Amino acid sequence: MSGPIPSKSQFAYTEVKRRILAEELGPGAPIGQERLASELGISTTPLREALKQLAGEGLVTLSSHRDAAVTQLTAAEAQDLLDLRRVLDPFAAGLAAERRGPPDLAAIASALDALHPVAAQPTAESLHAHRAFHRAIYRASHNPSLIGILDGLWDRSDRYRLLGLRHRVRPGDHVERVRAEHAAIADAVAAGDPATARGLMLEHVDRSLIGTVVAELRAGDR
Repeated sequence: MSGPIPSKSQFAYTEVKRRILAEELGPGAPIGQERLASELGISTTPLREALKQLAGEGLVTLSSHRDAAVTQLTAAEAQDLLDLRRVLDPFAAGLAAERRGPPDLAAIASALDALHPVAAQPTAESLHAHRAFHRAIYRASHNPSLIGILDGLWDRSDRYRLLGLRHRVRPGDHVERVRAEHAAIADAVAAGDPATARGLMLEHVDRSLIGTVVAELRAGDR
């Protein structure tokens, strides 16, 4: 049996978000609503609803004159996201180590097994496995409010990860290190060791691509 058919606004939200994360709509790009609605085969009303949702997630900027544009990438936002994740990701990992059950451990192990090297020219889809692992950790915290906040932060952070992967690091070196970090975090959660899980997650966030991008954007080297 097929799943429920998404509404037109849900369809528009998913497609516009995909284009932003894939940089088909780059930072600062204007969004012509009539043209885009025509491309998607919908009216401007559901598209406008989708853009409002994306604006709430920080991916789109809307003006009072119905103009829309993809939000620019800035050092200030990247730093804000990094600051939040340095607090919330370790907190979630510690809760996961305290509260995880057998289904959570199975989900974490499955996500860890599914991690794969990131291509030299990564896309939004190539980050899915990385996100799936972190989402499994978040869900093991059994704190719905925290999970929702972290999911929202992840959407905004993905644009900076893509920037870092495409322009700033050697993907192979990065992937091997990150995979080892993920495995250590998974082991700490499975062992029921909150302090170690928090510490490892903090180190993981501190070494993340967002930190590199902050420095690069501040230097104006893009």
